[in-house]
Amino acid sequence: MKAGFDAKKYLEEQSKYILERVNHYDKLYLEFGGKLLGDYHAKRVLPGFDEDAKIKLLHSLKDQVEIIICVYAGDIERNKIRGDFGITYDMDVLRLIDDLRAWELEVNSVVITRYEQQPAAQIFINKLERRGIKVYQHQATKGYPVDVNTIVSEEGYGKNPYIETNKPIVVVTAPGPGSGKLATCLSQLYHEYTRGRIAGYSKFETFPVWNVPLKHPLNIAYEAATADLKDVNMIDSFHMDAYGEVAVNYNRDIEAFPLLKRIIEKITGQESMYKSPTDMGVNRVGFGIVDDEVVREASKQEVIRRYFKTGCEYKKGYVDKATFDRVQLIMEELGLQPKDRKVVEPAILAAAEMERRLAQKGQNEKNHACSAVAIELENGVTVTGKSSDLMTATAAAMINGVKEMAHVADEIHLISPVVLEPIRKLKSETLGSQSPALNCEEMLIALTICAATNPMAQACLEHLGNFQGCQAHSTTILNRSDEECLRKLGIDVTCDAVYPSDNLYYNN
Repeated sequence: MKAGFDAKKYLEEQSKYILERVNHYDKLYLEFGGKLLGDYHAKRVLPGFDEDAKIKLLHSLKDQVEIIICVYAGDIERNKIRGDFGITYDMDVLRLIDDLRAWELEVNSVVITRYEQQPAAQIFINKLERRGIKVYQHQATKGYPVDVNTIVSEEGYGKNPYIETNKPIVVVTAPGPGSGKLATCLSQLYHEYTRGRIAGYSKFETFPVWNVPLKHPLNIAYEAATADLKDVNMIDSFHMDAYGEVAVNYNRDIEAFPLLKRIIEKITGQESMYKSPTDMGVNRVGFGIVDDEVVREASKQEVIRRYFKTGCEYKKGYVDKATFDRVQLIMEELGLQPKDRKVVEPAILAAAEMERRLAQKGQNEKNHACSAVAIELENGVTVTGKSSDLMTATAAAMINGVKEMAHVADEIHLISPVVLEPIRKLKSETLGSQSPALNCEEMLIALTICAATNPMAQACLEHLGNFQGCQAHSTTILNRSDEECLRKLGIDVTCDAVYPSDNLYYNN
């Protein structure tokens, strides 16, 4: 895909701008929204964006940066799942700490926000402290959001323990939204000023992009991505009033700005330097766009991906009907249809062909849907795979994909029955699996075993890295194992909101 974004230019501009903001204070508390690592949304809508740009930015400033991680106690208690990784928020905190350490970044501590003695949160605190990680507990702020005098007092922010920090830039991040990052920043600001130190607050949020038009597909794609949060992009009226300049922000920040400004002014005892919520941000991502048309098209494709993703989440019960309806409206706003995603139609046709063949043989199962997966390869060729007794549709599509890339004839079998049958027998007889068909990961393991004696299997394995950035679509909801396997290979997959079986006990 043609690049629409200059990652190097962006990093240079972004680091320079953050350092300029730091110069105003003894210490800057920088609220980091979005993902520090693996920002695949940004990578998809901004072709050329480095998904690890934020962590590389912080690494370049590592001598001046330390990090506080927030997690809401209620999210721990209800085992909230981070959708892109399929892990709970508490486990994501552990993953994040490991990743930050690998990038030589100092993790100061973890803050458990709105802590009310939740049992699961206490177990997590014990786990962290027994591994040598400092943990702080913050309770809900008394008086918030209306009583500023109580909020900015020893009964409000003053009740939270002060987190000792040593670096001029303190990044406050979290596994997801609603984790208490802002409250933690403001609590620290209060304690800094009671100690006679000049501290500041800024926000680093990649989307919406403040200096591209309100209805640009890039910003609309952000609305689709946050439909469950009911975020709506708006013109920042405060910015327009102060500077006569159009800037885009989102409803939560604009609605919260008057209160936030009052709190900061109460803490500091002086008029805030910020005239608008856009002022508070340090994001410079818009300055890295080098081809607007490429970004527009990529953003439209992301909206379609979000449409399929939200449809599946609604089917699984993770989001409400209003959220799905919102994404449908966004699709209509951009004049998009599901078939505008190139891999959708080949997958539907493959499933229809499979259904016809089974009907001719009288083998249609009433409680099973015909599953097919289509993958568009980097050379533009689309391969498909259908579910069978031997392997899942995803595994079949993967086999056909590596065959195409390695120029191996379709009729050649890469996995020997000598390897295949013992695995199927193990799954069905020993492990009691209802479906002995190999999933994607099991198929790749079997292919690796066969590669020891089969040069063609080895040639196919060498092409696995070429799946990075490929697009795929499934006519049924994938099981978690296949979905995770595609994610690890760098394939962007969407699914129709249809379960492959009427069985209620399904690994989703």
